[in-house]
Amino acid sequence: MKILIVFLLFITFAQAQQKSFSEAALNDVFLSENNKEITLSEVLQQYKGKTVFIDIWASWCKDCIVGMPKVQKLREKNPEIIFLFLSLDKEIDSWKHGIEKYGVGGENYFIPSGWKGPFCSSIDLDWIPRYMVINSEGEISLYKAIETNDKKLLKALK
Repeated sequence: MKILIVFLLFITFAQAQQKSFSEAALNDVFLSENNKEITLSEVLQQYKGKTVFIDIWASWCKDCIVGMPKVQKLREKNPEIIFLFLSLDKEIDSWKHGIEKYGVGGENYFIPSGWKGPFCSSIDLDWIPRYMVINSEGEISLYKAIETNDKKLLKALK
């Protein structure tokens, strides 16, 4: 019985943690395409009241590149949704070249702090591409997907 209670508490706690970003994540500084520093909080504030699809990717990531046309199809089918691309490229030039080379349409930001930075650490990033969905209330409605045809992802976009 105690194990069941502990398990239920863990599940409840884990789900509660997945509804919002940590303070450290919200304060992580990204770079815009025109090299301006902006925090995750400021990025999300721009799209307040809208559904936001987040794609964490890198131009060196084969799975990311294979998935990019599928993400762009989702974007075409859902023009009311903001598509936010967060890059884990090692260099800004590689990131910008990747945006052009792979036709990454949407809002693009570079994560200078990388995999071990506050944002990626807070979401337990273990694989890219990583897809997340923020609902119009500003809550994380989909914490993790790695495929564009994931049923939970598609449901979160509706």
